Amino acid sequence: MAKGPMAWTCPHCGRPTTLTEHNYSTGFNRIDVRVPEHDSIGLWYAAIACPALDCKKLALTVALKKGEYREGEGFVATDQIQIWRILPESSAKPQPDYIPEPLRNDYLEACRISTLSPKASATLSRRCLQGMIRDFWKTTKKPNLKQEIEAIQGMVEPATWKAIDAIREVGNVGAHMEQDINLIVEVDSDEAELLIRLIETLFKDWYVTRQEHYEQMVGLVTLAETKKKKLAEKKKAIYKEAGEAQATGDEGA
Repeated sequence: MAKGPMAWTCPHCGRPTTLTEHNYSTGFNRIDVRVPEHDSIGLWYAAIACPALDCKKLALTVALKKGEYREGEGFVATDQIQIWRILPESSAKPQPDYIPEPLRNDYLEACRISTLSPKASATLSRRCLQGMIRDFWKTTKKPNLKQEIEAIQGMVEPATWKAIDAIREVGNVGAHMEQDINLIVEVDSDEAELLIRLIETLFKDWYVTRQEHYEQMVGLVTLAETKKKKLAEKKKAIYKEAGEAQATGDEGA
């Protein structure tokens, strides 16, 4: 990680920010085990503290990497062998409370195991998708996910619908075993992450957009009611002043 100002989004609070050298630390140290298979490897880490005053949480990532000696640089990291996200424990992004808790739980679990068991992660993404469709589009009377997806085909834009159907197909790997148990379609971690990103997009496009629309409408209604109340108060004050002026005039006569 290069030293100097760097754009970064905190995985804890979800806010984009700019890091300085005081916010993060990295290092790479050789592991000297004298084994040919692991002759030139090292442990790499990156630690970042969120600059936000109300967050300040630590993001910590550790990786096992190959290394080599370079003149003037010493032992430097090259190819990555394996990586572990320590804090937070997954790439899950903070989701608002108005998204139903069971959906958020499936999403969080899919994120946690995306590298450990991509197949299981894809299955959880599939379940999360089905829960979203049933909750948001009210397709509970359909017998299975395939028919539920078909029921919303004209309600979402075509590219999104195709991506939704792709989650169903990939998620089927874990949800339904083939008759021939030797027929296994593997899901790698990159594919599992792709499904998770789609779940995040649907959270935003469906739930967040709906909530923002609701809040805007409530804001407009509140604004109109406030203006109406102020207008009524102003009219009442004018009538009161007019009445007092009339009374004063009558007394003077």
